[in-house]
Amino acid sequence: MRKLKFHEKKLLKKVNFLEWKREGGHGEAHVMQRYHVTGRDDYKKYSSLCWVVQKLVNMLMTMDPRDPFRIEMTDMLLEKLYNIGVIPTRKSLALCDRSSVSSFCRRRLSTILVKLKFAEHLKEAVTYIEQGHIRVGPEAVTDPAFLVTRNMEDFVTWVDSSKIKRKVLEYNDKLDDYDAMN
Repeated sequence: MRKLKFHEKKLLKKVNFLEWKREGGHGEAHVMQRYHVTGRDDYKKYSSLCWVVQKLVNMLMTMDPRDPFRIEMTDMLLEKLYNIGVIPTRKSLALCDRSSVSSFCRRRLSTILVKLKFAEHLKEAVTYIEQGHIRVGPEAVTDPAFLVTRNMEDFVTWVDSSKIKRKVLEYNDKLDDYDAMN
Protein backbone atom coordinates (compact mmCIF):
# COMPACT_ATOMS: atom_id res chain seq x y z
CA MET A 1 0.00 0.00 0.00
CA ARG A 2 1.31 3.44 -0.85
CA LYS A 3 2.07 6.09 1.72
CA LEU A 4 -0.78 8.57 2.27
CA LYS A 5 -0.29 12.17 1.20
CA PHE A 6 -0.65 15.04 3.68
CA HIS A 7 -4.18 16.04 2.64
CA GLU A 8 -5.32 12.39 2.74
CA LYS A 9 -4.02 11.99 6.29
CA LYS A 10 -5.80 15.19 7.26
CA LEU A 11 -9.10 13.90 5.83
CA LEU A 12 -8.72 10.59 7.66
CA LYS A 13 -8.37 12.41 10.99
CA LYS A 14 -11.87 13.86 10.50
CA VAL A 15 -13.51 10.50 9.82
CA ASN A 16 -14.21 8.18 12.73
CA PHE A 17 -14.26 4.60 11.48
CA LEU A 18 -15.22 3.18 14.88
CA GLU A 19 -18.59 4.92 15.21
CA TRP A 20 -21.13 5.23 12.41
CA LYS A 21 -24.12 7.54 12.55
CA ARG A 22 -26.49 4.72 11.71
CA GLU A 23 -25.38 2.62 14.69
CA GLY A 24 -26.06 5.39 17.21
CA GLY A 25 -22.65 5.39 18.90
CA HIS A 26 -22.56 3.51 22.16
CA GLY A 27 -26.33 3.22 22.49
CA GLU A 28 -26.31 -0.40 21.45
CA ALA A 29 -23.74 -1.40 24.04
CA HIS A 30 -25.53 0.61 26.72
CA VAL A 31 -28.89 -1.06 26.05
CA MET A 32 -27.32 -4.51 25.82
CA GLN A 33 -25.57 -4.02 29.16
CA ARG A 34 -28.53 -2.42 30.93
CA TYR A 35 -31.04 -5.14 29.99
CA HIS A 36 -28.47 -7.96 29.98
CA VAL A 37 -29.06 -8.81 26.32
CA THR A 38 -26.52 -11.52 25.64
CA GLY A 39 -27.02 -11.95 21.89
CA ARG A 40 -26.43 -9.08 19.49
CA ASP A 41 -29.02 -10.72 17.23
CA ASP A 42 -31.75 -9.91 19.75
CA TYR A 43 -30.76 -6.25 19.72
CA LYS A 44 -30.80 -6.21 15.91
CA LYS A 45 -34.28 -7.80 15.86
CA TYR A 46 -35.65 -5.22 18.29
CA SER A 47 -33.99 -2.45 16.29
CA SER A 48 -35.54 -3.68 13.05
CA LEU A 49 -38.95 -3.94 14.73
CA CYS A 50 -38.66 -0.32 15.86
CA TRP A 51 -37.69 0.69 12.35
CA VAL A 52 -40.70 -1.11 10.85
CA VAL A 53 -43.07 0.47 13.40
CA GLN A 54 -41.68 3.94 12.68
CA LYS A 55 -42.02 3.35 8.94
CA LEU A 56 -45.65 2.26 9.40
CA VAL A 57 -46.40 5.30 11.53
CA ASN A 58 -44.88 7.61 8.92
CA MET A 59 -46.98 5.98 6.17
CA LEU A 60 -50.14 6.29 8.27
CA MET A 61 -49.40 9.94 9.09
CA THR A 62 -49.19 10.84 5.40
CA MET A 63 -52.67 9.44 4.74
CA ASP A 64 -55.88 11.42 5.14
CA PRO A 65 -57.00 11.35 8.83
CA ARG A 66 -60.61 10.52 7.84
CA ASP A 67 -59.65 7.62 5.59
CA PRO A 68 -61.34 4.45 6.93
CA PHE A 69 -58.28 2.32 6.02
CA ARG A 70 -55.99 4.63 8.02
CA ILE A 71 -58.33 4.55 11.01
CA GLU A 72 -58.52 0.75 10.92
CA MET A 73 -54.74 0.28 10.51
CA THR A 74 -54.02 2.84 13.24
CA ASP A 75 -56.32 1.03 15.66
CA MET A 76 -54.76 -2.33 14.79
CA LEU A 77 -51.21 -1.02 15.25
CA LEU A 78 -52.03 0.71 18.55
CA GLU A 79 -53.84 -2.39 19.86
CA LYS A 80 -50.97 -4.70 18.89
CA LEU A 81 -48.25 -2.55 20.45
CA TYR A 82 -50.34 -1.96 23.58
CA ASN A 83 -51.00 -5.70 24.04
CA ILE A 84 -47.30 -6.45 23.63
CA GLY A 85 -46.58 -3.75 26.21
CA VAL A 86 -44.38 -1.53 24.09
CA ILE A 87 -46.60 1.56 24.49
CA PRO A 88 -48.38 2.59 27.73
CA THR A 89 -51.74 3.63 26.21
CA ARG A 90 -53.70 3.31 22.97
CA LYS A 91 -54.13 7.08 22.55
CA SER A 92 -51.98 8.24 19.64
CA LEU A 93 -49.54 7.30 16.92
CA ALA A 94 -46.93 9.57 18.48
CA LEU A 95 -46.39 6.93 21.17
CA CYS A 96 -45.68 4.33 18.48
CA ASP A 97 -43.23 6.63 16.76
CA ARG A 98 -41.25 6.99 20.01
CA SER A 99 -40.94 3.22 20.57
CA SER A 100 -37.35 2.15 21.02
CA VAL A 101 -35.23 -0.94 21.55
CA SER A 102 -35.46 -0.30 25.29
CA SER A 103 -39.25 -0.54 25.18
CA PHE A 104 -38.94 -4.04 23.68
CA CYS A 105 -36.20 -4.97 26.16
CA ARG A 106 -38.51 -4.00 29.04
CA ARG A 107 -40.87 -6.79 27.94
CA ARG A 108 -38.21 -9.52 28.06
CA LEU A 109 -38.88 -12.28 30.59
CA SER A 110 -35.74 -11.48 32.60
CA THR A 111 -36.80 -7.84 33.03
CA ILE A 112 -40.34 -8.86 33.98
CA LEU A 113 -38.93 -11.21 36.64
CA VAL A 114 -37.07 -8.32 38.25
CA LYS A 115 -40.19 -6.15 38.02
CA LEU A 116 -42.31 -8.87 39.67
CA LYS A 117 -39.64 -9.31 42.39
CA PHE A 118 -38.78 -12.91 41.45
CA ALA A 119 -35.14 -11.85 41.26
CA GLU A 120 -33.15 -8.94 42.60
CA HIS A 121 -30.91 -8.40 39.54
CA LEU A 122 -31.18 -9.09 35.81
CA LYS A 123 -28.22 -11.45 35.80
CA GLU A 124 -29.86 -13.51 38.54
CA ALA A 125 -33.13 -13.56 36.58
CA VAL A 126 -31.33 -14.74 33.44
CA THR A 127 -29.71 -17.54 35.46
CA TYR A 128 -33.10 -18.68 36.83
CA ILE A 129 -34.58 -18.73 33.34
CA GLU A 130 -31.68 -20.60 31.75
CA GLN A 131 -31.72 -23.20 34.54
CA GLY A 132 -35.44 -23.83 33.96
CA HIS A 133 -36.91 -22.46 37.20
CA ILE A 134 -39.48 -20.20 35.48
CA ARG A 135 -42.63 -20.99 33.57
CA VAL A 136 -45.08 -18.82 31.68
CA GLY A 137 -48.48 -20.47 31.78
CA PRO A 138 -48.05 -24.24 31.60
CA GLU A 139 -44.74 -24.17 29.69
CA ALA A 140 -41.28 -23.85 31.23
CA VAL A 141 -39.25 -21.17 29.44
CA THR A 142 -35.45 -21.32 29.13
CA ASP A 143 -34.94 -18.32 26.84
CA PRO A 144 -34.36 -14.97 28.60
CA ALA A 145 -35.28 -13.15 25.37
CA PHE A 146 -38.87 -14.45 25.58
CA LEU A 147 -41.20 -11.44 25.17
CA VAL A 148 -43.96 -11.35 27.77
CA THR A 149 -47.21 -9.66 26.74
CA ARG A 150 -49.48 -7.83 29.17
CA ASN A 151 -51.85 -10.82 29.33
CA MET A 152 -49.09 -13.36 29.95
CA GLU A 153 -47.50 -11.28 32.72
CA ASP A 154 -50.02 -12.65 35.24
CA PHE A 155 -49.02 -16.24 34.45
CA VAL A 156 -45.28 -15.94 35.14
CA THR A 157 -44.44 -18.22 38.06
CA TRP A 158 -41.98 -20.78 39.38
CA VAL A 159 -41.85 -24.30 37.99
CA ASP A 160 -43.51 -26.70 40.45
CA SER A 161 -40.33 -28.74 40.96
CA SER A 162 -38.12 -25.67 41.52
CA LYS A 163 -35.92 -25.66 44.62
CA ILE A 164 -36.09 -21.87 44.66
CA LYS A 165 -39.89 -21.97 44.87
CA ARG A 166 -39.62 -24.39 47.76
CA LYS A 167 -37.16 -22.12 49.60
CA VAL A 168 -39.37 -19.05 49.08
CA LEU A 169 -42.45 -20.87 50.38
CA GLU A 170 -40.46 -22.23 53.31
CA TYR A 171 -39.19 -18.75 54.17
CA ASN A 172 -42.70 -17.28 54.05
CA ASP A 173 -44.14 -20.19 56.11
CA LYS A 174 -46.48 -21.11 53.26
CA LEU A 175 -45.06 -24.54 52.48
CA ASP A 176 -47.92 -26.99 52.83
CA ASP A 177 -47.60 -30.63 53.94
CA TYR A 178 -47.86 -32.05 50.42
CA ASP A 179 -44.96 -29.90 49.20
CA ALA A 180 -42.90 -30.72 52.30
CA MET A 181 -43.13 -34.45 51.51
CA ASN A 182 -41.64 -34.03 48.01
